[in-house]
Amino acid sequence: MIRGLIEEKLRNEFQPVHLDVQDESYRHNVPAGSESHFKVVIVTDRFAGQRFLARHRAIYSVLSEELAGPVHALALHTYTTTEWQGLQDTVPASPDCRGAGLQA
Repeated sequence: MIRGLIEEKLRNEFQPVHLDVQDESYRHNVPAGSESHFKVVIVTDRFAGQRFLARHRAIYSVLSEELAGPVHALALHTYTTTEWQGLQDTVPASPDCRGAGLQA
């Protein structure tokens, strides 16, 4: 539910050539079924000429309601088409949860 809303808002605002929104809540110490931790990989030429901080701020602005509510963590990987091609379509893996332990 939240994942779909995040995808919709990002598609509408940035018209990405690639968008991958992953719910990583299961990797954290949260109740089962939580939608609170997400990883976003977004590729759009709207980021051309922007530093990563500006890109992240733009995304935070679009998702301000979600970040004020159910979304606790948002790992952002923001690229232009050229940067994405240079990475050969790969992104860093998310780090392990540093919480008190994972829910079974």
